[in-house]
Amino acid sequence: MNNIPQDIKLILNNCYPYIKEFNPAQKAVIDSGYIESRDNCVIAIPTASGKTVLGIMAALRTILDGGKAVYAAPLISIQNEKVKEFKKFEEHGISVGKHPSSADLSVMVFESFDALTRFSWDVLREVDTIIIDEFHMIGEYSRGPTIECAITRAKIINPNLRIIALSATLENMDQIENWLDATVVEHDYRPVPLTKEVLDTGMFSTKNKNDVIVKVLEKAMKENSQALSFVSTRRFTESLATYVGGKLKNKINTEQKARFKEVADKLLEVPEKKGSRPTSTCLRLAEACENGAVFHHAGLFNEQKEIIEDEFRNGNILMIAATPSLMYGVNLPSKYVVIRDYTRWTSQGPQAIPVFDYEQMSGRAGRPQYDDSGYSYMIAKSIEEAANLEERYIYGDVEPTNSKLIENKDAIFKQIIAQVASTLARTPEDLQEFFKKTFYGYQMTVNESMSFFAEESLKFEIESALEFLLKNGILQATPDGLKTTAFGNLIAKSNYAVETAVKIKEYANNLKEFDTNELIYQLAQTPDLPLISFKGRKSKDPVREKLSNCGLFAIDIGNPEATTVSLIEWINERNEYEIENAYHVYSSSTRRSAYEASMLVRFTKNTLEVLGKYNYSKNLDFLSARLYYGVKEDIIPLVIGVKRLGRKRARALNTAFGDDLRPISEKELQRVEGIGPKLAKSIKKYAENY
Repeated sequence: MNNIPQDIKLILNNCYPYIKEFNPAQKAVIDSGYIESRDNCVIAIPTASGKTVLGIMAALRTILDGGKAVYAAPLISIQNEKVKEFKKFEEHGISVGKHPSSADLSVMVFESFDALTRFSWDVLREVDTIIIDEFHMIGEYSRGPTIECAITRAKIINPNLRIIALSATLENMDQIENWLDATVVEHDYRPVPLTKEVLDTGMFSTKNKNDVIVKVLEKAMKENSQALSFVSTRRFTESLATYVGGKLKNKINTEQKARFKEVADKLLEVPEKKGSRPTSTCLRLAEACENGAVFHHAGLFNEQKEIIEDEFRNGNILMIAATPSLMYGVNLPSKYVVIRDYTRWTSQGPQAIPVFDYEQMSGRAGRPQYDDSGYSYMIAKSIEEAANLEERYIYGDVEPTNSKLIENKDAIFKQIIAQVASTLARTPEDLQEFFKKTFYGYQMTVNESMSFFAEESLKFEIESALEFLLKNGILQATPDGLKTTAFGNLIAKSNYAVETAVKIKEYANNLKEFDTNELIYQLAQTPDLPLISFKGRKSKDPVREKLSNCGLFAIDIGNPEATTVSLIEWINERNEYEIENAYHVYSSSTRRSAYEASMLVRFTKNTLEVLGKYNYSKNLDFLSARLYYGVKEDIIPLVIGVKRLGRKRARALNTAFGDDLRPISEKELQRVEGIGPKLAKSIKKYAENY
């Protein structure tokens, strides 16, 4: 640590005591002089090479010099992980939070930083340094345009802002360097050497890829190590974990069985604490876990995913079977990574994963501070397939990272609305100037074959988008130039897709009589409601029948219909176990879907009020609360009025004592299961004041 300023070294020694010396990649970055510099910098080193601490040194320099820093991450899971990690800095007088208005070091997701560039210019101008984690996601379809345009706008509003980008090495790093006006520091050192191979089933005298994974795991067990296995779908994660668990059943010792059983019990406690019996998915998860294997996907309770991640880090799980989404997000390395499926389903059908994604998944292999080597295995069914995969993924080049801004129509709409709402653009020409400064605009300009068409192409895209936004009452043309309407301002201040807002506006304009079920179905057909998906290929008739009973008719029965029915049952106080059994869906994600639906109902209320329709506000308030708490209308005041009461105990109280709780003593209240002295006191206080 000789080249580190003394004040920063003191903090690092205290907050990262396990760092005794920096590795070659970190030394190369530090020796470049980037800590004391004010120039933009792209730090491009392999996964698990210690990028975070390099970024944080630049943040500490800024804060110790009296400034503010933002650490931007693509996912909430990373945000929460980093806030927890950085909280140690508070021992040194550095406040840590999620917004720069109240913290020296704030950790923000890309969308929150984007909102900062749109509506909080005074706060943005107080930020001196931004560290962008997982910067390579600038080429990703959904989040890439958000951070790309946020950076572009931030550079306009706060030209003195220093940008530190933490990235995997990209094929077209020179373009990133020039667009950001940055210095790139690259290094290929990896603290844990990584071996990448393609295995074929014939090597193991089998035709089943899962048997190869079992062999890898048996090897890992002998070394007291673990494995991450990537497959293409949720259903495959479950079948793989079940298969592997069954094969390992007789190969784990008594001590391991006890540890695995303890984790399985924790997983089963999650639904029980929420007032539901364990669903069949929960039972399947726990059964596989008892043999050391688990699955990890969006159909689990959030708390279950957290338990899996924590226990895997603690060495209490042998294997996680996951979908590729786990390659981003929480820090979850393993000595062995197995990529069983190299295709994934897209709207165009099955597609081979990019080389970049292969590198990201492989990069999870090898745990710094634990392993002296990491192994990534891709599995093929034949020698010929293995040779092709080896050529493409092990020896092939990573694809160039290209802006997806123009491909993502919603991103164009949102960024035009943002520019107009923030008064940064009044004319189509202003908009064109902004988009020219984006990474997309830069790439079009430097592309020899496209530079001739770049201006006309951009002009066409902007004009097409403006036509849509004007037609739908989101923007308006005035003598002073383009302005957002009240509806446009509502969209600008939200993170909802423009398609969602337009659908809700159409619903509002056609609304003659309020129907709870109809609105839920409308919201389930927007891109912003997380869908509850079907499990496997079981009959969809129960969903069709329930829709029909609710006066809703659908030709095709898919996930939007499954979500609609699940949410209707949720607000009628059915629990996850009952919903899953009735409709064959991944009901563990019901609460997340219900929460987002509750927020969308609030947005619907705001849209109606912007349109001058106030007569449904009470209905929408009730529905928003019902979705949030999962209750019928009669106990809404009770669940809102008594913190942490929950729907199960609220219904039990109502059943036992009726609506009027004033005559009921605290002692009588405690006869209801789950209500202790503290909660009884809160209920009594509520009853007296209600």
